[in-house]
Amino acid sequence: MDSQNSNMERRDPYAALRFWDFRLLLTGRFITSFGTEMVSFAIGWELWLRTHSAFALGLVGLVQVVPVILLSLPAGHVADQYNRRRIVLISQLSTGMCALGLAYLSYTQGPLPLVYLCLFGIGVARAFNDPASSTLVPETVPPHLFSSAATWTSSTWQLASIAGPAVAGLIAAFSGNVTSIYVFEAVGAVVFTLLLSMIRGRKIPLARKSATWSSLVEGFKFMRDTKVILAAITLDMFAVLFGGAVALLPIYATDILNVGPQGMGIMRAAPSVGALLMAFAIAHLPPMKKAGKTLLWAVAGFGAATIVFGLSRSFVLSVGMLALLGALDNISVVIRGTLLLTHTPDEMRGRISGVNSIFIGISNELGSFESGFAAALFGPVIAVVGGGICTILIVLAAARIWPEMRDLKTLDVPQAAD
Repeated sequence: MDSQNSNMERRDPYAALRFWDFRLLLTGRFITSFGTEMVSFAIGWELWLRTHSAFALGLVGLVQVVPVILLSLPAGHVADQYNRRRIVLISQLSTGMCALGLAYLSYTQGPLPLVYLCLFGIGVARAFNDPASSTLVPETVPPHLFSSAATWTSSTWQLASIAGPAVAGLIAAFSGNVTSIYVFEAVGAVVFTLLLSMIRGRKIPLARKSATWSSLVEGFKFMRDTKVILAAITLDMFAVLFGGAVALLPIYATDILNVGPQGMGIMRAAPSVGALLMAFAIAHLPPMKKAGKTLLWAVAGFGAATIVFGLSRSFVLSVGMLALLGALDNISVVIRGTLLLTHTPDEMRGRISGVNSIFIGISNELGSFESGFAAALFGPVIAVVGGGICTILIVLAAARIWPEMRDLKTLDVPQAAD
């Protein structure tokens, strides 16, 4: 009977949403993600207006990824040792304090080094927040609904990514400044901590080991031995690393497409519109039967859409390609997220999430730096088109190196070869 109920819930696209704790967690994540996306818009727009430097835009990603790379391993170990909700609470409040610092610097037009210092602080908070936060999902839904939870978690983030840049663009256009955006981020962090305190999920066992080098790198060893996870994360990392067109949107909005802050807000939101539509499609379609090949084709399409965007001089075509980028990237996000949830033992979730945070940080933030640096050297068009070409080459290499990914069928049950 339990098996029948589980099978029925798997076919229910809204099964994970029927759990109160999961809805609380999603609501909190939406609020903080909404604020984070607004801040990403605000930082990029404000720095471009003040400096007109592609390198300054790329530096935003660098100062945030450095603490993630340096601290994610010990942060993952901490998440397996101590109260994970308390770690998230402290991290969120720290992010809120840094956001208030950005608000003050925006209002006073303070020195740029202090702006980057606040961004560095946000990176430190994120390094501890992400491993602990990602372990909260298994506390709120049963294991057979991890795929549904991963899909709705992605959908919530994408919805915030649509609304955040769009609202931020309107604020920048009509108020002439972005100070209030940073204040909202601080308030959102406080609201998330309040919602977090209301969750009464199942308890996840803690590792309770001393912080030795061996325990810190167990996450890397686990990924090395679990080929499908290693392949999925590596493929996504290099694709986003080289296909980071979003970091150059301020340049495209002002110098190439000439659409101003409103147009940039639309372009910034377009990937999330595509991703949200794809997430709803995945939620309502039958479970994937050829997940590995689906991932490979999705990332290859991501590279092709990046090339078209880089060459486009049409605002409509550019927005369409950005939406397609988001849709294809969401396939990767859902597959990777589900693999992590289904293949990772409870007592190692913090360390695995810490390793995953390093990969995500390298791809997103370091990708922004790479795009800005390449644009400063060769121009934005060559930087974007070259990144798309590299992405396609990465897919070809991954398909050859990891046949386990080509052969991956469903996402629900770990493959025997792992």
